[in-house]
Amino acid sequence: MMMNNKYHTAKKIMVYVIVFSHFLVGCATTGGQNGTIKVGPKSSSSYNEDVSKVISTAPKLDVIIPVFDPGLSEEAENYEKDGIWPELRRAEANRFAYKLKQALDDSKAFGAVRVTPDETASGDLYVLGKIEESDGQDVKFRLNVVDISGKKWLNSSFSHEVEASFYKNTRNAGGDAYDPVFEKAAEGIIKALQRRSASELDDLKYIANLQFGASFNDAAFAEYVDTKGKYTKLISKPSDNDPLFERVMAIRVREQLFVDNLQQTYVAFSQNMNDSYLAWQEASFTEKQLRKEAQKKGIYKTVGGLLLIALAIAAASSGDSKNSNVLGDTAAVAGGIGGAILIADGFKSREEAKFHQEALNELGESINLEMSPQVISYEDESVKLTGNIQQQFEQWRAFLQRIYEQESTPNVEL
Repeated sequence: MMMNNKYHTAKKIMVYVIVFSHFLVGCATTGGQNGTIKVGPKSSSSYNEDVSKVISTAPKLDVIIPVFDPGLSEEAENYEKDGIWPELRRAEANRFAYKLKQALDDSKAFGAVRVTPDETASGDLYVLGKIEESDGQDVKFRLNVVDISGKKWLNSSFSHEVEASFYKNTRNAGGDAYDPVFEKAAEGIIKALQRRSASELDDLKYIANLQFGASFNDAAFAEYVDTKGKYTKLISKPSDNDPLFERVMAIRVREQLFVDNLQQTYVAFSQNMNDSYLAWQEASFTEKQLRKEAQKKGIYKTVGGLLLIALAIAAASSGDSKNSNVLGDTAAVAGGIGGAILIADGFKSREEAKFHQEALNELGESINLEMSPQVISYEDESVKLTGNIQQQFEQWRAFLQRIYEQESTPNVEL
């Protein structure tokens, strides 16, 4: 009997040892390979493997993001009906382009990403945006992404709905409630980039150089590209020491430097409006919620008031004139008064909703992207640029054209 007990005890101990050993093995494997536990900061390549694959093998394209189309109707009377504030939308057109630039810069999948007044700036890939909705709660814009050869990479809308939890989270203080939509858009553009081969991207960069040269002298660069089809195709490349090609490349560098300097204006503009814009976002979000609630209450209160008045009239008319009931008369009068109060309160709620709408309509006035006059010199020539950022960019391009045309021969030393 004692031997049996010892046998059973030993058997139980063996089972416990086996189970415990399996538990230890399981804990070790969850810690990492060979039982090791990895701690500390991760390597940079582990954060976004998809992007790292793109940026490690392919040439990086320079991206042009023209200021977004604000999406304004030609009919000014539709602005209020559509809940659009034109001054604010024009400001958003600049801000949205800059925010998308930031998202693409953060991806590190592209070369220089530049915001420009229009699509005439020189680049490899163009991201054309149009705002479709922006009211503090819902934001939506369409992106048409086209490379320099004319191929469309993407034509999609990106949207985001701000949740009330965003403003309840103290970690979001000072943050832009619209940031997720720009991150989505950047991810969409990167996915389109991943479908392109390295050789295709390399051709695009050369086509961009040749097209820039053609903007000064199209006949000189026509032999290198085929523009007869739907897309521009690279046929051949000029030699590296071609004097005319070197000339236009030097001018292109100057244009890129000029556009790089413009970025500071977009940065300053976005920063200057940042506090007011973030306040507008939260206020607009809150106002929209209050307006919906006020409209909802207004309808219910008006319907309830009409029902009370109808009941009061019914109570009064049902009373016998010979045996007038004082209590019935009192109830009828009280019901009528109560109904009138509810109706008045309903109209007040709708006036409140209208007030919220008008308060939002006053936002965004006098917002314009202006630049201080500047004098720029290039090869002993100077030009004074004045006006807003669009006008100064046009004046700069005209100045570069004049500089090019003044060259008597392509062999002039730079």
